[in-house]
Formats: sequence, structure tokens, C-alpha cells
Amino acid sequence: MRCAVLALLACASALAQSATYDVILRNGTIVDGTGAKPYRADVAIRNGFIYQIGDLRGARAAEDLNVRGLVVAPGFVNLHSHATSTGVSTAANMLTQGVTTEIINADGAGSTAIAKQLADFSAAGLAINLGAYIGFNSVWASVMGRADRRPSAEEIQKMRDLLTANLKQGAWGVSAGLDYKPGYYARTAEVIDVMKAATPWRTNFPNHDRLTPESNYSSVAGHAETIEIGEQSNVMPVITHMKLQGFEQGSAPKAVAAMRAASARGHETVADVYPYLAGQTGLGALFVPAWAVEGGPEATLKRFRDPQLRPRIAREIEEAIRARILTPDNIDIPSKQRRFTDYMREMDAGAGETMISILEHENPSAIMKFGAEPDLVELLRFPGAAIACDCGATEEYPGMHPRYFGTFPCVLGHYVRETKALTLEDAVRKMTGLPASIIGLVDRGFVAVGGAADITVFDPATVIDHATYERPTLRSDGIRYVLVNGRFALSDGKVTGEKAGHVLSRSENMPSRPMRTLQAHAVSVESKAFKLDVSQTAGGRAHGTFRFQDITVSEFGLLQVDANGKWATFTARARPDRAVLVIVDGGNPMNSAATISVELEGARKFQAPFAATEYHLK
Repeated sequence: MRCAVLALLACASALAQSATYDVILRNGTIVDGTGAKPYRADVAIRNGFIYQIGDLRGARAAEDLNVRGLVVAPGFVNLHSHATSTGVSTAANMLTQGVTTEIINADGAGSTAIAKQLADFSAAGLAINLGAYIGFNSVWASVMGRADRRPSAEEIQKMRDLLTANLKQGAWGVSAGLDYKPGYYARTAEVIDVMKAATPWRTNFPNHDRLTPESNYSSVAGHAETIEIGEQSNVMPVITHMKLQGFEQGSAPKAVAAMRAASARGHETVADVYPYLAGQTGLGALFVPAWAVEGGPEATLKRFRDPQLRPRIAREIEEAIRARILTPDNIDIPSKQRRFTDYMREMDAGAGETMISILEHENPSAIMKFGAEPDLVELLRFPGAAIACDCGATEEYPGMHPRYFGTFPCVLGHYVRETKALTLEDAVRKMTGLPASIIGLVDRGFVAVGGAADITVFDPATVIDHATYERPTLRSDGIRYVLVNGRFALSDGKVTGEKAGHVLSRSENMPSRPMRTLQAHAVSVESKAFKLDVSQTAGGRAHGTFRFQDITVSEFGLLQVDANGKWATFTARARPDRAVLVIVDGGNPMNSAATISVELEGARKFQAPFAATEYHLK
């Protein structure tokens, strides 16, 4: 018996030594994140990278997995994350949704020193990849405090400097939540003035749109402000967790038309959307008038106690409720397992007075129903709408929204399989390639040779969410395997405990860009330092020639090109077998010279200038 065991161990050892790859996923249906039609192929992974895609029946791997009947997709990118520092080390609620990358500091929140924040978050290891925005609200509050006042020229410059410092630290954009105080106090022109610091970074501006009494709490007006800020500061406007609230239900076609018009003017305008008709935030965050909360909690409580101001505050709260969500019946307090109207009956008071009474003691999280299903479907179908959950990796479960466990499987199960509102390939694109393009990721979001091996494997016949408002922590079904940087973070539906996630930082040559992966592209550079001539047919793989120093590409992955005609990137496999990432940038406002950047597996990096006249792209 002992001899047999030793023989088996020897055989296993020999197999491991002769294995060409770490993992092969065989016979899967590839939905690659570009929006192209699915196709059947094997995927080989080594050292955290995708090495080959195709018929690999002669290849061997340490872990060889038959995924016939399952979809092999890029790992999902959640570009609107409220992950916690403790949650990212396990990320069970996100991995079981298929998410491999999260971008924190949504809605303008978070640290104003993101390098330290990311180091703190990753101290216990990361189960997923993690990047960060720099939050406009945090920057504004750090300079302006909680007062509603106008910034001086010096204060504007301080805020610009904070944005620039964090963009240099690798921020993936400037997020804002202009609906939240004290960011709410910043006037549109002031936001634009501060945001101009981000202009040369070619980045994006995701904003929780500001609904004001002056506009009768119009979502459409809030969307227009986000677009205006993006256009005037020349960054990509992102209408984040986009919705049509309250009295504007039914206005989705108008809202989509406004985004299309802005894109037609030359300012690509996009959105992110979650598949629910209720949101979650602090009970007092959106209903209490801005003037009543100026100065912070103590000043607010003092106004609550003022017998002359209290009735006015109550009246304006009720006006906001009617405009935003139509009726107080649409408010639940999940941490108390109660409806807001239960409090109203107990107190024998109107909605405004009831809310003030609650907020005098605490500001509980509230679920607020706001929308209509036809609007949601219209927004989901908009080509520039990414899927994002407005959730994040967490272990803090009380009073949670079902989006924390269900968002991505809900889209794949309900809106793809059951209602057919989206095709499978477009839904995957909206979870992968589109969010990657919006924030500037270049090596993730696609199943492509040379790209990072963030992979989600799911069963298209069974994937579905189960989380509800009553039971928000029920896990979804159908997400079978998740690889983060080539290692199994989820295996057969179970979290493995692997901590293979990386901190992801954006550099100045990673612009936010329109997603044009299904168009034909070609790029060539006639330079003495290197040779580059790569083209790609519509919906196909790239092919051509690339040589630089001792690097020669043997197989190309995906060629991506910015619409401005001055930027391109591709992943590839170089000889001898090494993954490589190439970025050609002829339009960097912070660099007068055109450059080629090459990152080779093993962290070797090269950069070389070349003359713009040598560059040809179409």
C-alpha cells in the first residue's frame, strides 16, 4: 500500500514538473468582454496571465478543469464600490457574484491620501483587486469644512493640489456625490474650477447627481449638471447609479437622449446602473434641507430644537419625500426591521416631524423605493451603461441592501436569461470591458492573450440572485469559479481563502476612453528604436509585428484604440513565453513627446519616446 502511495505521489510530482501551465479551462464558452459573439475554446493560464486561447488538447496544466457548458468571462469590475477595509481580505459577497476588481471611494467619499488608504486596506491581504477614486466631497470638506460658503482662489488651489496629488498616487478618477453635504454646497462653476486640475489626466467624473429644491428634485436636471461638469472640465462624465426618481418616472428615454447628445458633441458620456428600484443611504442624507444641516451635527440639532425652524424643516422634508420617492410608504428601516410609516403611526405625526424625531437620536440606514421597471430596462440597455452594484466587499451585514449579494447574478439570470432584456455578450461587456474602459484599465476586463488572468466562470442556465430586501445576505447561484490573478478565489461555488488580489493604480497613460473594441483598428510606428505594425479586424483578434529591444511578440491579444486617434494599447505573448503589455501614447497633455511603454511579465518596464510624425493610427 505504501509503495502504491509513493508511486502516486511520484507520478503527481512528475506531472506537476512537466505541466506547461498552471491552469487550463477546457471546452468553455468564451464571452470575452468585447461584446463579440461567444465561441468555444480552451484558456491556458500561467503566472497570473492568460497565455493561450484555442484548442489546447496537447497542452498540460497543474490544474486541468473541464468547464463544458459554462461561460468563461473576464472577472467582473465593480466601479462603484463601498467595500470595507475588513471585507476586502475575504470578499465572499463579491466573489460569489463574480467580481474580481473593485474601485472604492464612490460618491465622493473616502480618504484624501489614497496610497495610504490602499496600503491599509491591503495589510491583511486582498481576496480581490482594489483601486480607488479620489473623492471630490472629501477634498471639498477637507478645505471648506461643513459651511455653505464660497471658496477663495487659494482654497480652490488647495483642492486642485489635493486632486493632483491623488491622481499621481494612482486614482482611477474623481468621484463626487454632489447630492450629499457638504459637497452639495459647491456650486457647479466651483466644481468645474476644481476639476480642471484633472483635465490633463484624461480621466472620469462619476457623480451621484444633485437633486435640488430649485429643480423640484429633478433627476434629469442632476444628470445635466454631471454632463456639464464633465464637458467643461474635459473629463468623462459618468452618471453614477443612474436612476429616474419619483415624479420623473417614465423619463428614461429623455435621460438617455441627453447622454447620446453629449457624446455626439464629442464628450463621451456614460453611466453605471444597478438592477434594483430602491436605493440605500442614511435616512437624513437626502431629505433634510441643505440649509438645516450646514455646520454639522450640533448645528443641525440646534435647528431641530428651534420652535420656529422645526416646522419649516418638517415641511421641506415632506416636499423632498414627495418629489424623490412619492410617499413615505416607500421608506424602510432594515436595521430595525420596520417601515418608516410604523414610526409615523407610533408618533402620531407627519413624515417630516417623524424624521426629525428619529434623527435627533440616530441616522439609521434606510431603503428607499424610487423608480419604475421600464426606466430601469431602458437604462440597462443604453450601450454606455456599465453594471455596478453600489455595494462592496464587506463583513458588516445588518440592514443591508440585496445588491451586496445579488447585483451581477441578477442581471445575468433575470435580465439576460429570463426577460432577455440584454444579450449575454452585452451584459458581460457591461460588467467587464466597459467599466475597464471607463476608468482606464488596460490589462483587465477582457479574455485576451497577455491580459491578467482575472476570470469568472458561471453557468448561464442557473445563475441567479436570491437576496431580497427581507433576506439581503442570501448568496446567489451559478457563479462556479473565480480566478484572481490566475489563482482560484472561488472554486465550485465556494470561497477558497486565496488572497491573490493586487492594488491597482492608474498611470497618466491610461485614459478613460469610449469602448470601440468591435471596430477595426490599426496602429503602426516607423521608429529606429522599435517596430510596431498591428491591426485588428472588427470583432477579431489583433495580429501583426512588434519588436522592441529583446522583446518579440509571438501572439497578440486585444488591440484597443482611443477615438482621438493618438492612443492605443494591446496585450500579447512575447518570445520566449512572457506576457507583455504595450501602450502607445501620442496625446498625453503632460508629456510633449509621444511615448511607447512596455511592461513585461516579471515587472520589467521600458519607455521610449518617438516622433509623432512616425505614428499612424486608424
